[in-house]
Amino acid sequence: MSESRSPGVRLADVVAVLEDLYPTSTAQSWDRVGLAAGDPEQTVRHVLLAVDPTLDVVAEAVRVGADLVVTHHPLLLRGIHSVATTSAKGATITDLLVNDVALYCAHTNADVADPGVGQALAAACGLTATAALSISEDQELGRVGELTEPVPLHRLAQRLAEALPPSAGGVRVSGDPDAAVRRVAVLGGAGDGAFAAVRRSRADVYVTADLRHHPALEAREEARAGLRSGGDGTPYLIDAGHWASEWLWLPGLRELLLARLDVTVELSTVRTDPWDFVVGCEDRSEPHPDPVEGD
Repeated sequence: MSESRSPGVRLADVVAVLEDLYPTSTAQSWDRVGLAAGDPEQTVRHVLLAVDPTLDVVAEAVRVGADLVVTHHPLLLRGIHSVATTSAKGATITDLLVNDVALYCAHTNADVADPGVGQALAAACGLTATAALSISEDQELGRVGELTEPVPLHRLAQRLAEALPPSAGGVRVSGDPDAAVRRVAVLGGAGDGAFAAVRRSRADVYVTADLRHHPALEAREEARAGLRSGGDGTPYLIDAGHWASEWLWLPGLRELLLARLDVTVELSTVRTDPWDFVVGCEDRSEPHPDPVEGD
């Protein structure tokens, strides 16, 4: 006997649930969130979750029979003047429309939600109770909290790497691998504009992504200079990758939707991180094997 299929729900009902979880009013003023494609009256039986609304993600949605793609990053963050298939955005919109696949985006409103992107990254680091790293437009951005006990920097990075989906870039770390860290600040996605908030938080390590050369170098130089006046050389830096650090939000979103809607929800298998491989890497850290019990 074949498995019975859910009768589905209206797209408008899914949107209502998403906007209860992630109110559009909490998005930053520059952001573009919400329903980007689809008829609110169309039926949704199958939802696909992804970080980015790329051509490959839309193709996957069509292949698995999804009626709705929910992504973190908006497709139409900046204005466009054509939806011709000669551009990637035009081709993506066309593929969505001709296949009756809707698209919904929850971006900075998901970053600030509880639970949301910040809490997911904090949990992957081993944090439980956290506070806001900073406030922007009356919304809490990022999280900061303490581990139950100090751990070596390399162990925190390894713990995070094990929680993240695999990516070509992996996890980059700046700091003494054996330094003990306890207070951790996190900000999913691009975070090199938040160093002032990180310093105010007195975090031992800052976990984020997209750290550019000059802001990261200057932050580490300031930390090293602080050693001369009695500082401890913190904060150390962990760059977890933009796509990977925000992907952590998706499994929790899946559980929230399954608890509220009679639909199938699955995670995209497409890695939308733009990098495919790296060569010539040099690990400048010294070996730091954990002590063996009995040694």
